[in-house]
Amino acid sequence: VLSGCGVYDGTEIHEASAILVHLSRGGAEVQMYAPDVPQMHVIDHSKGQPAEAESRNVLVESARIARGRIASLAKLTTADHDAVIFPGGFGAAKNLSTFAVDGKDCKVNREVERVLKDFHKAGKPIGLCCISPVLAAKVLSGAEVTVGHEEEEGGNWPYAGTAGAIKELGGKHCVKEAVFSLTPFYEAHVDTKNKVVTTPAFMCETELHNIFDGIGAMVKNVLKLTGK
Repeated sequence: VLSGCGVYDGTEIHEASAILVHLSRGGAEVQMYAPDVPQMHVIDHSKGQPAEAESRNVLVESARIARGRIASLAKLTTADHDAVIFPGGFGAAKNLSTFAVDGKDCKVNREVERVLKDFHKAGKPIGLCCISPVLAAKVLSGAEVTVGHEEEEGGNWPYAGTAGAIKELGGKHCVKEAVFSLTPFYEAHVDTKNKVVTTPAFMCETELHNIFDGIGAMVKNVLKLTGK
């Protein structure tokens, strides 16, 4: 499920690409979706500032990542799929929810909420990375998720405050490392009860291959939970 195209106002493109690569390696068939709604705003990524007079549609922008093969989120049903995965990027906090503006008092897009509740009720796994675990924390009370560390630690975890927000949303935050010993790799947290799998991704300032590997761990566990 995509939220636009571009880290500051949509889907984090590297995360989406990594998910697709790992799904492909896992032999999964993939269908991409996005809500057919306007973006909260448009960011000029070369300046990191809003483009005041510009507006874009989340589904239309997400189609860039999907190479045009995408459908409205309203068409996503649990009957047609074994699992659902949400990449990160600020679009998850701006377009799939209002978390970027409202924090713990945020609202989740009604189709996003429906999908999360439907997959949870059906006992089908849900994967999320980066900032998108806030969606599960808000919709699935008591779900265990990770966004990495709970302290900034000298800039290594610039979004560490999100962990506190997850607790305020009703979720349980589980600290996960980015780098272990001399072999860098990322962890994914598996909430076996709720079948929710999360990994920090770009919540940490680390090398791209660490993020790629962490997303791989998330995807691998999601596929494992499908039982196929």
